[in-house]
Amino acid sequence: MGAEGKSLNISSVVKEAAARDGGGTSNGNGKDPTSLIPSSSISIDISLPVPEMKPGIIELCKDLFGKWSSLDDSHFSVERVSGGITNLLLKVAVKEASSDYVFLTVRLYGPNTDLVIDRKRELQALPFISAAGFGAELLGLFANGMIQSFISARTLSPSDMSDPKISTEIACQLRKFHQVTVAGSREPQLWSDIFKFLKQAEALEFDDKEKLAKYKTISFKEIRDELNALKNLTDRLDAPVVFAHNDLLSGNLMRNDEEEKLYLIDFEYGSYSYRGYDIANHFNEYAGYDCDYSLYPDREAQYLFLRNYLEPERPHEADDKVVEALYVETNTFRLASHLYWALWAIIQAKVSPIDFDYLSYFFLRYDEYKKQKEDCFSIANEYISTGSING
Repeated sequence: MGAEGKSLNISSVVKEAAARDGGGTSNGNGKDPTSLIPSSSISIDISLPVPEMKPGIIELCKDLFGKWSSLDDSHFSVERVSGGITNLLLKVAVKEASSDYVFLTVRLYGPNTDLVIDRKRELQALPFISAAGFGAELLGLFANGMIQSFISARTLSPSDMSDPKISTEIACQLRKFHQVTVAGSREPQLWSDIFKFLKQAEALEFDDKEKLAKYKTISFKEIRDELNALKNLTDRLDAPVVFAHNDLLSGNLMRNDEEEKLYLIDFEYGSYSYRGYDIANHFNEYAGYDCDYSLYPDREAQYLFLRNYLEPERPHEADDKVVEALYVETNTFRLASHLYWALWAIIQAKVSPIDFDYLSYFFLRYDEYKKQKEDCFSIANEYISTGSING
Protein backbone atom coordinates (compact mmCIF):
# COMPACT_ATOMS: atom_id res chain seq x y z
CA MET A 1 0.00 0.00 0.00
CA GLY A 2 1.38 3.43 -0.92
CA ALA A 3 1.50 6.72 0.89
CA GLU A 4 -2.00 7.70 -0.19
CA GLY A 5 -3.38 4.63 1.56
CA LYS A 6 -1.52 4.76 4.85
CA SER A 7 0.83 6.83 6.96
CA LEU A 8 3.07 6.05 9.87
CA ASN A 9 1.67 7.79 12.89
CA ILE A 10 4.73 9.40 14.43
CA SER A 11 2.38 11.03 16.90
CA SER A 12 1.41 7.69 18.40
CA VAL A 13 5.03 6.59 18.67
CA VAL A 14 6.04 9.77 20.46
CA LYS A 15 2.94 9.92 22.64
CA GLU A 16 3.58 6.35 23.74
CA ALA A 17 6.97 7.51 24.96
CA ALA A 18 5.48 10.67 26.45
CA ALA A 19 2.93 8.61 28.39
CA ARG A 20 5.78 6.73 30.05
CA ASP A 21 7.40 10.02 30.98
CA GLY A 22 4.41 12.15 31.82
CA GLY A 23 4.47 14.21 28.64
CA GLY A 24 6.68 17.03 27.47
CA THR A 25 7.44 19.13 24.44
CA SER A 26 10.69 20.06 22.80
CA ASN A 27 10.45 23.81 22.59
CA GLY A 28 8.95 24.81 25.90
CA ASN A 29 6.07 26.82 24.41
CA GLY A 30 3.43 24.12 24.64
CA LYS A 31 3.46 23.35 20.94
CA ASP A 32 3.03 19.67 20.17
CA PRO A 33 5.76 18.70 17.65
CA THR A 34 4.16 15.40 16.70
CA SER A 35 2.43 14.97 13.36
CA LEU A 36 1.38 12.47 10.75
CA ILE A 37 4.38 11.79 8.52
CA PRO A 38 3.65 10.07 5.17
CA SER A 39 5.24 6.64 4.82
CA SER A 40 5.81 4.12 2.07
CA SER A 41 6.60 0.41 2.06
CA ILE A 42 9.08 0.91 -0.80
CA SER A 43 12.67 -0.19 -0.13
CA ILE A 44 15.70 1.12 -2.04
CA ASP A 45 18.69 -1.17 -2.70
CA ILE A 46 21.60 0.82 -1.22
CA SER A 47 24.17 -1.36 -3.01
CA LEU A 48 23.14 -0.06 -6.44
CA PRO A 49 24.96 2.77 -8.24
CA VAL A 50 23.00 6.02 -8.06
CA PRO A 51 21.85 5.90 -11.72
CA GLU A 52 20.32 2.48 -11.09
CA MET A 53 18.70 3.72 -7.86
CA LYS A 54 17.04 6.65 -9.63
CA PRO A 55 13.89 4.86 -10.87
CA GLY A 56 13.22 3.58 -7.36
CA ILE A 57 13.82 7.02 -5.83
CA ILE A 58 11.40 8.59 -8.32
CA GLU A 59 8.77 5.94 -7.55
CA LEU A 60 9.30 6.58 -3.83
CA CYS A 61 8.85 10.35 -4.19
CA LYS A 62 5.67 9.90 -6.22
CA ASP A 63 4.36 7.41 -3.66
CA LEU A 64 5.05 9.67 -0.68
CA PHE A 65 4.01 12.98 -2.22
CA GLY A 66 0.83 12.65 -4.25
CA LYS A 67 1.14 16.03 -5.96
CA TRP A 68 4.13 14.66 -7.91
CA SER A 69 2.49 11.38 -8.94
CA SER A 70 1.69 12.62 -12.46
CA LEU A 71 5.04 14.30 -13.12
CA ASP A 72 7.17 12.83 -15.89
CA ASP A 73 10.30 11.08 -14.63
CA SER A 74 12.39 13.69 -16.46
CA HIS A 75 11.34 16.19 -13.78
CA PHE A 76 13.46 14.34 -11.19
CA SER A 77 17.23 14.34 -10.76
CA VAL A 78 19.17 12.37 -8.17
CA GLU A 79 22.77 12.82 -7.04
CA ARG A 80 24.91 11.45 -4.26
CA VAL A 81 25.72 13.92 -1.47
CA SER A 82 27.75 11.75 0.86
CA GLY A 83 28.03 8.21 2.07
CA GLY A 84 28.81 7.47 5.69
CA ILE A 85 29.34 4.19 7.46
CA THR A 86 25.72 3.87 8.52
CA ASN A 87 23.82 5.71 5.79
CA LEU A 88 23.89 7.14 2.27
CA LEU A 89 22.65 10.65 1.50
CA LEU A 90 21.12 11.59 -1.84
CA LYS A 91 19.96 14.99 -3.10
CA VAL A 92 16.77 14.92 -5.14
CA ALA A 93 15.70 17.88 -7.26
CA VAL A 94 12.07 17.96 -8.41
CA LYS A 95 10.86 20.35 -11.11
CA GLU A 96 7.22 20.92 -10.31
CA ALA A 97 4.50 21.68 -12.87
CA SER A 98 4.95 25.38 -12.04
CA SER A 99 8.62 25.02 -13.07
CA ASP A 100 9.67 25.72 -9.49
CA TYR A 101 12.32 23.39 -8.06
CA VAL A 102 12.03 21.56 -4.76
CA PHE A 103 15.09 19.96 -3.19
CA LEU A 104 15.00 16.98 -0.83
CA THR A 105 17.47 14.79 1.00
CA VAL A 106 16.95 11.04 0.89
CA ARG A 107 18.74 9.17 3.66
CA LEU A 108 19.18 5.44 3.12
CA TYR A 109 20.06 3.26 6.10
CA GLY A 110 23.03 0.96 5.67
CA PRO A 111 22.47 -2.79 6.04
CA ASN A 112 22.56 -4.26 9.58
CA THR A 113 22.83 -0.82 11.17
CA ASP A 114 20.00 -1.69 13.56
CA LEU A 115 22.63 -3.62 15.55
CA VAL A 116 24.36 -0.37 16.53
CA ILE A 117 21.58 2.19 16.07
CA ASP A 118 18.22 2.22 17.83
CA ARG A 119 15.99 3.34 14.95
CA LYS A 120 12.86 3.50 17.12
CA ARG A 121 14.66 5.82 19.53
CA GLU A 122 15.80 7.96 16.61
CA LEU A 123 12.26 8.15 15.23
CA GLN A 124 10.81 9.14 18.59
CA ALA A 125 13.34 11.94 18.96
CA LEU A 126 13.26 13.46 15.47
CA PRO A 127 9.95 15.37 15.73
CA PHE A 128 11.13 17.02 18.95
CA ILE A 129 14.56 17.85 17.53
CA SER A 130 12.98 19.29 14.39
CA ALA A 131 10.44 21.33 16.35
CA ALA A 132 13.30 22.84 18.34
CA GLY A 133 14.86 24.07 15.08
CA PHE A 134 17.67 21.56 14.63
CA GLY A 135 18.57 19.61 11.54
CA ALA A 136 16.41 19.04 8.50
CA GLU A 137 12.63 18.70 8.60
CA LEU A 138 11.36 15.11 8.51
CA LEU A 139 9.07 14.83 5.46
CA GLY A 140 8.57 11.13 4.85
CA LEU A 141 9.54 7.61 5.84
CA PHE A 142 10.08 4.45 3.85
CA ALA A 143 11.19 0.88 4.47
CA ASN A 144 14.91 1.57 4.80
CA GLY A 145 15.23 5.30 5.25
CA MET A 146 13.69 8.75 5.41
CA ILE A 147 13.21 11.89 3.34
CA GLN A 148 14.09 15.28 4.81
CA SER A 149 14.29 18.86 3.66
CA PHE A 150 17.54 19.85 1.95
CA ILE A 151 19.98 22.07 3.84
CA SER A 152 21.92 24.46 1.61
CA ALA A 153 25.29 24.43 3.33
CA ARG A 154 28.69 22.79 3.16
CA THR A 155 29.81 19.90 5.33
CA LEU A 156 32.63 20.84 7.67
CA SER A 157 36.07 19.27 7.44
CA PRO A 158 37.83 18.02 10.60
CA SER A 159 40.20 21.02 10.49
CA ASP A 160 37.23 23.42 10.49
CA MET A 161 36.25 22.29 13.98
CA SER A 162 39.47 23.65 15.52
CA ASP A 163 38.99 27.08 13.95
CA PRO A 164 38.25 29.33 16.96
CA LYS A 165 35.30 31.07 15.26
CA ILE A 166 33.67 27.83 14.16
CA SER A 167 34.49 26.11 17.46
CA THR A 168 32.66 28.93 19.25
CA GLU A 169 29.64 28.49 16.97
CA ILE A 170 29.58 24.74 17.63
CA ALA A 171 29.76 25.31 21.39
CA CYS A 172 26.81 27.72 21.32
CA GLN A 173 24.72 25.42 19.12
CA LEU A 174 25.51 22.40 21.25
CA ARG A 175 24.41 24.25 24.38
CA LYS A 176 21.05 24.99 22.71
CA PHE A 177 20.77 21.40 21.52
CA HIS A 178 21.34 20.12 25.05
CA GLN A 179 18.29 22.11 26.16
CA VAL A 180 15.97 20.13 23.87
CA THR A 181 13.50 17.90 25.69
CA VAL A 182 12.55 14.61 24.05
CA ALA A 183 9.62 12.58 25.37
CA GLY A 184 10.33 9.20 26.90
CA SER A 185 12.72 7.99 29.54
CA ARG A 186 15.42 10.48 30.47
CA GLU A 187 17.72 7.87 31.90
CA PRO A 188 21.23 8.19 30.42
CA GLN A 189 21.78 5.50 27.79
CA LEU A 190 25.57 5.63 27.48
CA TRP A 191 26.52 2.74 29.71
CA SER A 192 23.61 0.51 28.74
CA ASP A 193 24.55 1.04 25.08
CA ILE A 194 28.24 0.31 25.71
CA PHE A 195 27.54 -2.85 27.68
CA LYS A 196 25.09 -3.94 24.98
CA PHE A 197 27.87 -3.51 22.42
CA LEU A 198 30.20 -5.52 24.65
CA LYS A 199 27.71 -8.38 24.91
CA GLN A 200 27.25 -8.42 21.14
CA ALA A 201 30.97 -8.11 20.41
CA GLU A 202 32.10 -10.95 22.65
CA ALA A 203 29.58 -13.37 21.08
CA LEU A 204 30.65 -12.87 17.46
CA GLU A 205 32.05 -15.55 15.18
CA PHE A 206 34.23 -14.81 12.15
CA ASP A 207 34.63 -17.01 9.09
CA ASP A 208 37.48 -14.90 7.73
CA LYS A 209 40.70 -16.38 9.15
CA GLU A 210 42.56 -13.08 9.31
CA LYS A 211 39.69 -11.38 11.14
CA LEU A 212 39.32 -14.36 13.45
CA ALA A 213 43.01 -14.25 14.38
CA LYS A 214 42.77 -10.55 15.29
CA TYR A 215 39.49 -11.06 17.14
CA LYS A 216 40.96 -13.83 19.31
CA THR A 217 43.60 -11.45 20.66
CA ILE A 218 40.93 -9.25 22.26
CA SER A 219 40.43 -9.72 26.00
CA PHE A 220 36.79 -8.99 26.67
CA LYS A 221 37.31 -9.58 30.38
CA GLU A 222 39.88 -6.79 30.37
CA ILE A 223 37.50 -4.49 28.51
CA ARG A 224 34.68 -5.26 30.95
CA ASP A 225 36.97 -4.46 33.88
CA GLU A 226 38.00 -1.18 32.23
CA LEU A 227 34.37 -0.26 31.61
CA ASN A 228 33.37 -0.95 35.20
CA ALA A 229 36.26 1.11 36.57
CA LEU A 230 35.51 4.02 34.25
CA LYS A 231 31.78 3.93 34.98
CA ASN A 232 32.48 3.98 38.72
CA LEU A 233 34.72 7.01 38.24
CA THR A 234 32.31 8.97 36.05
CA ASP A 235 29.44 8.24 38.44
CA ARG A 236 31.37 10.17 41.10
CA LEU A 237 31.39 13.27 38.88
CA ASP A 238 27.59 13.53 38.97
CA ALA A 239 27.55 14.82 35.39
CA PRO A 240 24.34 16.47 34.14
CA VAL A 241 22.18 14.38 31.81
CA VAL A 242 21.06 16.03 28.56
CA PHE A 243 19.67 14.89 25.25
CA ALA A 244 22.98 14.38 23.45
CA HIS A 245 23.94 14.13 19.79
CA ASN A 246 26.62 11.48 20.53
CA ASP A 247 28.23 11.61 17.07
CA LEU A 248 29.29 15.21 16.52
CA LEU A 249 32.03 14.63 13.97
CA SER A 250 32.72 17.04 11.12
CA GLY A 251 30.46 15.11 8.74
CA ASN A 252 27.49 15.86 10.98
CA LEU A 253 28.12 19.61 11.00
CA MET A 254 27.16 21.90 8.14
CA ARG A 255 27.68 25.62 7.67
CA ASN A 256 26.25 28.18 5.31
CA ASP A 257 29.23 30.52 5.10
CA GLU A 258 27.28 33.37 3.50
CA GLU A 259 24.74 33.40 6.30
CA GLU A 260 27.29 32.26 8.90
CA LYS A 261 24.76 29.69 10.04
CA LEU A 262 25.80 26.36 11.55
CA TYR A 263 23.67 23.20 11.41
CA LEU A 264 23.84 20.05 13.53
CA ILE A 265 22.56 17.09 11.50
CA ASP A 266 22.16 13.31 11.60
CA PHE A 267 20.81 12.39 15.03
CA GLU A 268 20.74 8.61 14.63
CA TYR A 269 22.93 8.04 17.72
CA GLY A 270 21.07 10.67 19.75
CA SER A 271 19.93 9.75 23.26
CA TYR A 272 19.84 11.03 26.77
CA SER A 273 23.41 10.90 27.95
CA TYR A 274 26.02 12.85 29.87
CA ARG A 275 26.86 16.41 28.89
CA GLY A 276 30.61 15.81 29.19
CA TYR A 277 30.46 12.71 27.01
CA ASP A 278 28.92 14.61 24.10
CA ILE A 279 31.57 17.34 24.30
CA ALA A 280 34.41 14.85 24.71
CA ASN A 281 33.24 12.75 21.81
CA HIS A 282 33.26 15.91 19.67
CA PHE A 283 36.80 16.75 20.81
CA ASN A 284 37.96 13.24 19.91
CA GLU A 285 36.71 13.88 16.37
CA TYR A 286 39.32 16.62 15.92
CA ALA A 287 41.55 13.65 15.06
CA GLY A 288 39.85 13.49 11.67
CA TYR A 289 39.76 10.64 9.22
CA ASP A 290 43.44 9.87 9.82
CA CYS A 291 42.74 9.37 13.55
CA ASP A 292 45.58 11.71 14.54
CA TYR A 293 44.81 12.11 18.23
CA SER A 294 47.63 14.62 18.65
CA LEU A 295 45.02 17.05 17.24
CA TYR A 296 42.85 16.67 20.36
CA PRO A 297 42.34 20.28 21.56
CA ASP A 298 44.70 21.60 24.23
CA ARG A 299 43.40 23.13 27.43
CA GLU A 300 43.29 26.66 26.01
CA ALA A 301 41.20 25.57 23.04
CA GLN A 302 38.94 23.50 25.29
CA TYR A 303 38.41 26.39 27.67
CA LEU A 304 37.39 28.64 24.76
CA PHE A 305 34.81 26.05 23.74
CA LEU A 306 33.61 25.40 27.29
CA ARG A 307 33.22 29.08 28.17
CA ASN A 308 31.08 29.62 25.07
CA TYR A 309 29.10 26.48 25.87
CA LEU A 310 28.40 27.60 29.45
CA GLU A 311 27.75 31.29 28.70
CA PRO A 312 26.99 31.71 24.98
CA GLU A 313 26.10 35.40 25.34
CA ARG A 314 28.91 36.34 27.76
CA PRO A 315 31.65 33.69 27.59
CA HIS A 316 34.13 35.91 29.43
CA GLU A 317 31.78 35.86 32.44
CA ALA A 318 31.76 32.06 32.74
CA ASP A 319 32.70 31.08 36.29
CA ASP A 320 36.26 29.69 36.38
CA LYS A 321 35.35 26.90 38.81
CA VAL A 322 32.41 25.82 36.64
CA VAL A 323 34.62 25.80 33.55
CA GLU A 324 37.21 23.72 35.40
CA ALA A 325 34.56 21.24 36.53
CA LEU A 326 33.30 20.83 32.97
CA TYR A 327 36.89 20.40 31.76
CA VAL A 328 37.37 17.51 34.20
CA GLU A 329 34.00 16.01 33.30
CA THR A 330 34.77 16.20 29.59
CA ASN A 331 38.24 14.71 29.81
CA THR A 332 37.03 11.79 31.91
CA PHE A 333 34.28 10.95 29.43
CA ARG A 334 36.92 11.24 26.71
CA LEU A 335 37.83 7.67 27.68
CA ALA A 336 34.24 6.44 27.39
CA SER A 337 34.10 7.74 23.82
CA HIS A 338 37.11 5.60 22.86
CA LEU A 339 35.59 2.48 24.42
CA TYR A 340 32.19 3.08 22.81
CA TRP A 341 33.57 3.35 19.27
CA ALA A 342 36.10 0.57 19.85
CA LEU A 343 33.32 -1.91 20.65
CA TRP A 344 31.16 -0.50 17.87
CA ALA A 345 33.99 -1.25 15.46
CA ILE A 346 34.12 -4.93 16.45
CA ILE A 347 30.44 -5.33 15.57
CA GLN A 348 30.92 -3.47 12.29
CA ALA A 349 33.81 -5.81 11.44
CA LYS A 350 31.27 -8.61 11.39
CA VAL A 351 28.22 -7.01 9.80
CA SER A 352 29.27 -4.05 7.66
CA PRO A 353 29.56 -4.53 3.87
CA ILE A 354 31.97 -1.57 3.68
CA ASP A 355 35.55 -2.46 2.79
CA PHE A 356 37.21 -1.07 5.91
CA ASP A 357 39.51 -2.63 8.50
CA TYR A 358 37.23 -2.22 11.51
CA LEU A 359 39.26 -4.51 13.75
CA SER A 360 42.33 -2.35 13.26
CA TYR A 361 40.12 0.62 14.13
CA PHE A 362 39.13 -1.18 17.34
CA PHE A 363 42.77 -1.52 18.33
CA LEU A 364 43.48 2.10 17.41
CA ARG A 365 40.69 3.39 19.67
CA TYR A 366 41.44 0.94 22.48
CA ASP A 367 45.14 1.77 22.39
CA GLU A 368 44.32 5.48 22.56
CA TYR A 369 42.10 4.75 25.56
CA LYS A 370 44.99 3.01 27.32
CA LYS A 371 47.38 5.81 26.37
CA GLN A 372 45.14 8.50 27.89
CA LYS A 373 43.78 6.53 30.84
CA GLU A 374 46.39 7.39 33.49
CA ASP A 375 46.23 11.15 32.92
CA CYS A 376 42.43 11.25 32.69
CA PHE A 377 41.93 9.13 35.82
CA SER A 378 44.52 11.24 37.67
CA ILE A 379 42.81 14.53 36.81
CA ALA A 380 39.39 13.18 37.80
CA ASN A 381 40.57 11.70 41.09
CA GLU A 382 42.46 14.87 41.97
CA TYR A 383 39.40 16.98 41.29
CA ILE A 384 37.11 14.65 43.26
CA SER A 385 39.51 14.72 46.21
CA THR A 386 40.44 18.43 46.28
CA GLY A 387 37.82 20.26 44.21
CA SER A 388 40.45 21.59 41.81
CA ILE A 389 43.26 20.51 39.48
CA ASN A 390 46.84 21.69 39.16
CA GLY A 391 48.39 23.04 35.99
